[in-house]
Amino acid sequence: MAKDTFLNRKHTLNCKGKLIDISKPSVMAILNITPDSFYNKSRVSSVDEALRNTEKFIEAGAKFIDVGAYSSRPGATDVSETEEIERLVPIVQAINQSFPETLISVDTFRAKVAEESIHAGAHIINDIAAGNLDEKMFETVAKLQVPYIMMHMKGTPQNMQENPSYENVTTEVFSYFSEKIKTLNNLGVKDIILDPGFGFAKTLDHNYELLRNMQLLNFFEMPLLVGFSRKSMITKVLNIKTEEALNGTSVLNTTALLKGANILRVHDVKEAVECVELINRVVG
Repeated sequence: MAKDTFLNRKHTLNCKGKLIDISKPSVMAILNITPDSFYNKSRVSSVDEALRNTEKFIEAGAKFIDVGAYSSRPGATDVSETEEIERLVPIVQAINQSFPETLISVDTFRAKVAEESIHAGAHIINDIAAGNLDEKMFETVAKLQVPYIMMHMKGTPQNMQENPSYENVTTEVFSYFSEKIKTLNNLGVKDIILDPGFGFAKTLDHNYELLRNMQLLNFFEMPLLVGFSRKSMITKVLNIKTEEALNGTSVLNTTALLKGANILRVHDVKEAVECVELINRVVG
């Protein structure tokens, strides 16, 4: 593996005027303000609980806190835009006030929710639908001029796992990103992070085929984010419960780092930070 091609590529993100260096891999901690996220230990239900978890994540080495108020697990219950904002904004404001140096990502596919959250103190928009579920998302990102994480997904969280099919999952994901990047660049959006969408509108075989070929996405010369944390692509292969999937998560995180991942989105920060530190030692 050519180290200049993967882990040592130069990358920065402009977060409200502050340049953030992600040339070395970073960890993004998951903070779910939802009652139904698939991993119940990731859920919080109050501002105080969110702040306690955020403090633990920061102490463990997280660079980003990803706050979400709409569960995107397969078959998740729909949440209104108003309720999503009411869940998100107080938490974003509290984290921004208590930990002003912390970079906050807001996990939403709705443009209005994204805009309200950025105004409340968030720095990054994390959109599982890459604009497909809200036609105003791209223009909103362009107006706000904040880093934008766009994920590959077909359909919605409610129907995405209903017989997903591809002729070639890798080439289709590649083409998907190619078109989206072109549109965003034409709007003046430059800080784009790509998320292949493991576990979203993909079978078990699709997930592993995409991981095997993930290094091809380095062609875009954009940061790559991956999210494997405790997902069914681990539990189904190993026939284990979600609570037992930490070791499998670390294995896949390590694989992704070797293929060029820049950000690991996880529930378990300490273990992900250890993966990064050890891989940095191996690669140099």
